Amino acid sequence: MKIRHKSGFTLVELLVVIAIIGVLVGLLLPAVQAAREAARRMSCSNNFKQIGLGLHNYHAAYDQFPMQMGGTYAGGTPNMNHNFELSWLVGLLPFIEQQALWEQISNPNNDGGTFPAMGPALGNTAYIPWRTQVKGFRCPSDPTESVAGNFGYSNYAASLGDSGYEEQDCGINDDGTIRTGSQQWDYQKQSRWDRGMFRGRRVTKFRDILDGTANTIAAGEMVVDANRREIIGAWVHGVNPCRAPNDVEYTGKIDPQRPQFYSASATIEGNALFQRGHRWHHGLPHFTGFNTIRPPNSYSQARSWPTNNAFGWFTAGSRHQGGCHVLMGDGAVRFVTESIDTGDQSIIPPGGCQGTGGPGGEALNGRESPYGVWGALGTKNCKETNAEIP
Repeated sequence: MKIRHKSGFTLVELLVVIAIIGVLVGLLLPAVQAAREAARRMSCSNNFKQIGLGLHNYHAAYDQFPMQMGGTYAGGTPNMNHNFELSWLVGLLPFIEQQALWEQISNPNNDGGTFPAMGPALGNTAYIPWRTQVKGFRCPSDPTESVAGNFGYSNYAASLGDSGYEEQDCGINDDGTIRTGSQQWDYQKQSRWDRGMFRGRRVTKFRDILDGTANTIAAGEMVVDANRREIIGAWVHGVNPCRAPNDVEYTGKIDPQRPQFYSASATIEGNALFQRGHRWHHGLPHFTGFNTIRPPNSYSQARSWPTNNAFGWFTAGSRHQGGCHVLMGDGAVRFVTESIDTGDQSIIPPGGCQGTGGPGGEALNGRESPYGVWGALGTKNCKETNAEIP
C-alpha cells in the first residue's frame, strides 16, 4: 500500500509570504492615502467651481456680486439685525442648490422664537439656519467639525485684496450711514484701499474688475481654526496691523521649535464662536475673508475682537499639501503654492497706516501691489501686468 503525504507550507515559507505581504502593504498604503487626498482635493475644487457658477448666476440675476458684510442695519429691536455684517455666502444659497435653506432664512421664521426675514443677529445661536452646516462650504480635507449648538463653518473666503486697512467696515457705519470728515477712515478715503474683488459693505460688479476676471482672485480657501494654535488656522490678536508683514512683532509670535504653531506668548483667539472660519454667515474678515499679503498657509493677525472688529489681515490656506485653491473672477479654479511670489514683505500694506515708519499708506495710493504676483492677483484695478499664477 502507498502512503499518501498531505502537502503543506513550512514555517519558513509562511513567514516569507507574510513578509512579502507586509512589504507590499507598506508600499501601497501611501499610494492609497495619496489617492484619497487627491479625491478630496478634487471634491474641494468642485465645491469652488459651484461657488464660482453661483457668483456668475447671481450677477446675471442682480447685476452685481453678493455683498460681503451686508444685510440689515444696526438699530431697532436688539439681537434682531445683522449689524450690517452679513456674509457673501448667504446670498449665494439659492444659486448653489440650497433653495430650502435660503427660503428658511429669507422668510419670517418661528424656530425657538420669532425671527425676522433674513434672520436675527449673526451671533444668535438659537437660530437654526446659522447653525446649519452647508456641505458645499466645507473642504473635505479639513476634518474640524462644529460642536452641537455652535455655528456652521466655511473653508471658502472672499478675496479682500492686498490691503487689510479697516476692511471690517470700509468707511460705512453699522447703521448704513456713510462716514465723513477728515478722518483717514471715512468713506471717501477708504475707497482707495478697497483693492480686492470684494469690498466690505460695498457692491462690486464685473465693470469694477479692470484687470480682467481671469487675472483677479474672487475667493480662496482658508483653514478652519481647530483650536490647536496652528498658524494656518488661528489668528493672533492684540497686535498693531500697521506694520510690515515680516515685522518681528508678528514673526516673534511663532514657535521657533515648531514653526507651524504659534508660541506660548502669542495671544490667539480661543473662543470657538469667534475663531477663523467658524461662522459661514458672518462677513467680518476673520470669519469669511482673506488678504493677498502673506503667502498661503502663513500667519494671520489683527487687533482684538470684538473691541476693534478684527482690523488686520488674514491669510489663505488649506489642508492640501503645499498650497490652496483660489477661485478666479472668471470662474476658473487654480491651485496656488506656498512658494508663489509675494514681493517685498518689508512694506506696510496699502492703507491709512501713515506715520508708522514705513512706505505704506498714501505712498501706495493707486500703485501696483508691493506683494508680487500674489498681491497683483488680489487687486482688481491696479493694472499689474504680471498677475498670472505660475
